[in-house]
Amino acid sequence: MHSVQFTAETSSDGLRERDFTVGGVPGVLWSPVSGPGRAPLVLMGHGGGTHKKAPAMAGRAQLLVTGCGFHVATIDAPGHGGRPRTAHDEREIAAMQQAMATGEPVGPIVVRYNAHLAERAVPEWQATLDALQELPEIGTEGPVGYFGLNMGTAIGVPLTAIEPRITAAVFGLFWPDPLAETARRITVPIEYALQWDDEHIPRESGLALFDAFASKEKTLHANAGAHKELPRFEADSAVRFFARHLGRAVMTPA
Repeated sequence: MHSVQFTAETSSDGLRERDFTVGGVPGVLWSPVSGPGRAPLVLMGHGGGTHKKAPAMAGRAQLLVTGCGFHVATIDAPGHGGRPRTAHDEREIAAMQQAMATGEPVGPIVVRYNAHLAERAVPEWQATLDALQELPEIGTEGPVGYFGLNMGTAIGVPLTAIEPRITAAVFGLFWPDPLAETARRITVPIEYALQWDDEHIPRESGLALFDAFASKEKTLHANAGAHKELPRFEADSAVRFFARHLGRAVMTPA
């Protein structure tokens, strides 16, 4: 088993940020600067074309750390951030760019490419979780959540389906194929975000994926707006969701 190798560390505003690698895969772990012993861990998957420290990732991590005292970890997906692209990555990215330039539907390409990325990323996430749980401030007994939208959902659904350590998940903004069959094996609490006027994902498709989850507790958050117009308050909702299911109270400013 690979161990966590920390490569850099900074702290500010109650947030401790540590860059790390596990088996050559780069990641970042956000934690409280100080806290009462061990705390739950939230794994966070980034969207397509971004990376582990994208503004959305850093912002959500800050909410989870300062709002609930969680640890939050994310890794660069294959071909993203600090990781090299394969020839397959380059071909799929070129195909997506061509489709967008000519006005052709990009969804089928995204679905195909993200399924390929998930096959590579799921074992990496499991190895990362193994390594992080060896840290004394996390441990193996605490609950684990997963938070990922767009490509983060494409990777997170198959990860959650096979990983019993994940006990709650927030997903959203993806097509049902090929995830619906896998979603039927997921029974942990789910919160799902959908954009009602999504120009890429028809609302019927988003509803179909939400419907496929076998979870007895699942909540659909449908907001007006296009694909990239998910309201920022949905991140606050995710914090409250994880606080309920990972066993922490939401801390409010004095």
